[in-house]
Amino acid sequence: MQTGATPNAPKVGLSHLISGGTPALFDGMEYEIKDTHFELLTEIQRTDAKKRLSLGSAVEEAGAAYNIYRNSLGQIMLDPVKAVPAYETWLFGNKRALDSVKRGLRESAAGRTRNLGSFASHAKD
Repeated sequence: MQTGATPNAPKVGLSHLISGGTPALFDGMEYEIKDTHFELLTEIQRTDAKKRLSLGSAVEEAGAAYNIYRNSLGQIMLDPVKAVPAYETWLFGNKRALDSVKRGLRESAAGRTRNLGSFASHAKD
């Protein structure tokens, strides 16, 4: 249960958004729903005159950033995101390099590492 969540709140599934697995389409953009178990935090929340909603206890971090998705039924999903520095975006455009990084992270997590010594002599600083 998330911090600030209502105890005993009903669980809400996304079966109406997902057909045959977790990938779903939102406005023509494929998106993977990573956890289909949602908790109802507020039954009815009205927008103000400027169409704003207060998320209150639903948000755990002030200043957080979100991608916002809406489906054809008008349901809205917020997906927390973190910014990637522009000089690191090349990695996400290079599938081979990204796959290599992911493989290295998996191997490291599994303890398959070896010490190659110091690389200090190769530093340019």
